[in-house]
Amino acid sequence: MADHPAPSDPLTLLRDINATAAFNRWCGIEVLSAGVGHAEIEMPWREEVGQYSSFLHAGLVGALIDTACGFAAATMVGRVLASHFSVNCLRPAVGHRFIARARVVKPGRTQVFTACELFAVGDEGEQLVATGETLLTPVEPRG
Repeated sequence: MADHPAPSDPLTLLRDINATAAFNRWCGIEVLSAGVGHAEIEMPWREEVGQYSSFLHAGLVGALIDTACGFAAATMVGRVLASHFSVNCLRPAVGHRFIARARVVKPGRTQVFTACELFAVGDEGEQLVATGETLLTPVEPRG
């Protein structure tokens, strides 16, 4: 994540960070909500993010979980890098859009543990499609 001054509003902080990430812009990721220790992001479905069976590509499932977890951690400790993450794909990710909801489970000075749920939103509403966890390391701003 880019270096940013920490505004008092976590939503402003995350929207500013998100705007600087070219990958997030390509994906169409938007920050829906944020508070201290949690973040919610959304990405619309489009053909380019699918795999051969027209499901959301597992790489993007992981990217959404990683991004949401990193954002949740950033609201508490600032700039972070993932040192480990895991993803559990529960069912094919099919929907009009995808929402990732992440929260900090345990913040720390040298590592932050987070968890996330990813939902596909379709005609029938939200359906849980994946869960994940990340271990993030706070990093000093580059100067």
